[in-house]
Amino acid sequence: MKLGGGWVWGLLLLTSLAAAASSDERAESEVLDGDGDMGLDEEEEVKVLTVTYKTPVPTGDVYFAETFDDGSLDRWQLSKTMKEDADEDIAKYDGKWMVEPLKENKVPGDQGLVLKSRAKHHAIAAKLDKPFVFQDEPLVVQYEVNFQDGIDCGGAYIKLLSDSGAVNLEQFHDRTPYTIMFGPDKCGEDYKLHFIFRHRNPLNKDMEEKHAKRADVDLKKFYTDKKTHLYTLVLNPDNSYEMFIDQSSVSRGNLLHDMVPPVNPPKEIDDPNDSKPDDWDERAKIPDPEAVKPEDWDEDAPAKIEDPDALKPEGWLDDEPEFVSDPNADKPEDWDEEMDGEWEAPQVPNPACETAPGCGEWKRPTINNPQYKGKWKAPLIDNPNYQGVWKPRKMANPEYFEDLQPFRMTAFNALGLELWSMTSDIYFDNFIITSHKEVADRWASDSWGLKKLVASANEKPADDYVYKKADLSQNQIEEEDEEEEEEEGAAEEEDKEAGAAAAGVAFISSFFFFLISVLLQNSASSSSPAPLFVLKRKRKVSRRTVEHKETI
Repeated sequence: MKLGGGWVWGLLLLTSLAAAASSDERAESEVLDGDGDMGLDEEEEVKVLTVTYKTPVPTGDVYFAETFDDGSLDRWQLSKTMKEDADEDIAKYDGKWMVEPLKENKVPGDQGLVLKSRAKHHAIAAKLDKPFVFQDEPLVVQYEVNFQDGIDCGGAYIKLLSDSGAVNLEQFHDRTPYTIMFGPDKCGEDYKLHFIFRHRNPLNKDMEEKHAKRADVDLKKFYTDKKTHLYTLVLNPDNSYEMFIDQSSVSRGNLLHDMVPPVNPPKEIDDPNDSKPDDWDERAKIPDPEAVKPEDWDEDAPAKIEDPDALKPEGWLDDEPEFVSDPNADKPEDWDEEMDGEWEAPQVPNPACETAPGCGEWKRPTINNPQYKGKWKAPLIDNPNYQGVWKPRKMANPEYFEDLQPFRMTAFNALGLELWSMTSDIYFDNFIITSHKEVADRWASDSWGLKKLVASANEKPADDYVYKKADLSQNQIEEEDEEEEEEEGAAEEEDKEAGAAAAGVAFISSFFFFLISVLLQNSASSSSPAPLFVLKRKRKVSRRTVEHKETI
């Protein structure tokens, strides 16, 4: 039978509708599992943080850089000497060091140097790639510390060992000359961030420690939160310095003005041979020599007197003592009157006084004596002979010198950790020494920045990452149930509308199928025609599991 062009176009339209329905069903099958639901036993929303770590590489010129990511201590030397002025049983530097990852908030692939022993001396050092000489370039020192188990008493500071020729790191100990000491230290409730440099006296060539002022912020949290913190020291050729924790400034100053003791001694000092004259009068005020005690001043009047207006309360039991012998007490069987004396029953409050205002002899209460003036003293007047507070005369300081460039301190060529701690598992990582702050900042972003990100992610509330109905309060559960009921009601309305639309489509489909079957009745199969598309109702799912991935 021959078909007109209009019927052909109608057939193509039906074919397109069937293809669209098939595509929709395939999309639905990607959401639904084999039995028609999403395979969820409980409602859950999961957020996964994926961190990609790569060992940081310095982006500029450095004097020293260490990540420990290769798991090796090949460039480091353990001290084999003993601490001076210490008991023999604890004098050895036998504290253990290990290279291992963090105990918490690990970044896969990242490792650090860990102090492993309690109550032992630890010493380890490494040579720089080249000595740092203090000339015209800044010094930037940076490293990470994590007090993984907190800290009771101990330090996590570093020493930059002075370049004094052939330094033997096997003999590194507490008196090994250093140029700078920098880092955290704590004992008891004293939280410190050290910056100490050793300055050479140009006159006598002695070395003296100069301590920076205390940090401007409370440091306690950096010792107690068990997070990895970044410590940075920047020292500039203009003698200015600044210390940072986690890239935030905590102290700044100048080597010439903010060190204790000062770099430069005073020009003048007190003359040690000068002494105060015997007749030197330092009294600013003296008793008035012309003052006379008033005639009515009674120095013997008491400060307190009996209250003349007081009356004895009614019911006061004058003849009853406040305490009486305990009538229920018995003399102990082992009481020896020859040895212990005559036995007397212990005293107890008199029962007769329990309901009375008082017992025993009544005495008037005392009040302040309005006539009391105390011992008379002459009033004070300005001393006409006052000469001020005596001070010794000044003299030129024979030890005076002026060093206007303390930045140009002794060069150093090694970095060392010489520590005692009552707490183990102190973590060190990502040491860098450079002359460029931006190089240290980039190094930090590639290393400490990832640790900070992982720690922050792990600190987020659990429902930011795993949402479970069982974790909610009863009120929250009821609110969730109400929301689900509202959603289910809306879904039912949508299903009804979808059903009505499906019925309309089915009617149109049936009509076309009827026409096609009439037109193709000579060539059609005896079997019923298969539907060209199927409308499938989606089951309502209250919440889906969604995995959010953040790749760094």
